[in-house]
Amino acid sequence: MFDGRWRHSVDGATAPVGKFLKHTGVSADVLTAFGLAASLATALAIATGHLLLGLVLMVLAAVADLLDGPVAKASGRASARGAFFDSVADRVSDALVLGGIAWFLVASGHGLDAMLAFALYAATALVSYERAKGELLGIDAKGGLMERAERLIALGATLLAASIWEPALAIGLAVMLAAVLATAVGRFRRVWLAADSGDATRRAREPQLVRWHEGRVDSRWRVWRQARFSAHPSARPSGAGLSSVAVPSGSPGGPVVHRRTGTAFHRWRARRAEVASGSAAGRWRPRASTGYSRQRDRPPRRPTGGAS
Repeated sequence: MFDGRWRHSVDGATAPVGKFLKHTGVSADVLTAFGLAASLATALAIATGHLLLGLVLMVLAAVADLLDGPVAKASGRASARGAFFDSVADRVSDALVLGGIAWFLVASGHGLDAMLAFALYAATALVSYERAKGELLGIDAKGGLMERAERLIALGATLLAASIWEPALAIGLAVMLAAVLATAVGRFRRVWLAADSGDATRRAREPQLVRWHEGRVDSRWRVWRQARFSAHPSARPSGAGLSSVAVPSGSPGGPVVHRRTGTAFHRWRARRAEVASGSAAGRWRPRASTGYSRQRDRPPRRPTGGAS
């Protein structure tokens, strides 16, 4: 949600910071590694019961994750390797922080509540996977109630409330789990519908290759010939044979348009008119089995009845 609405504002605010960090010699990979280390420290602090310290360290990790992108853009070193490193670091950071929360819940005697942390991580991984798979298929799968920025904000508020009232940790995890599952369902529906409409659009845009009876002439050749004669009328051969040939309309099995009259009729009528006009009377038809090259050179058919 934040990524779609305030992404441009956040990029505009962090761009000067990224340029400043670039001049100081800090690289994007260093910031990503620092965020990963801060996430590990956050997990250790939460697991030992220092929730406020864990909140501060989680904020540092979030700031490092926010600034590695602007630094990469400012230095002109944004690459697939850096994006891959950042994505993997985000997944590891989520696992570390939620693992620290689960450890704290088990140590404090709330073993069943620790399952909420594991379920939340599984739902978070599903949301990330749906986005990655959608982008691999060329479909935008962003958006939802609980993206990474919303998860960090909600988790920070949960830790702050849990430092005052410990049962607030399980309640916050349950609310986050419901929101993340709703995000996963929404992304699945979006990719499902977009993939279905994309296939239909792709099939509609693909040129239909129509094959004629007997002659096996592709409609692509007919269309090219029609366009050539339309562009250069002087190149049109004389005679009634070619001028009366029907032109396919583009849809297989549909009617065709007569070139001379402009009327539509079915393909078998076009073929019959072509044969009757003489344009296909001398068509070369190789016969590998009989050895005859033209239909008119074929021997008379033998009678079917009686003994041979």
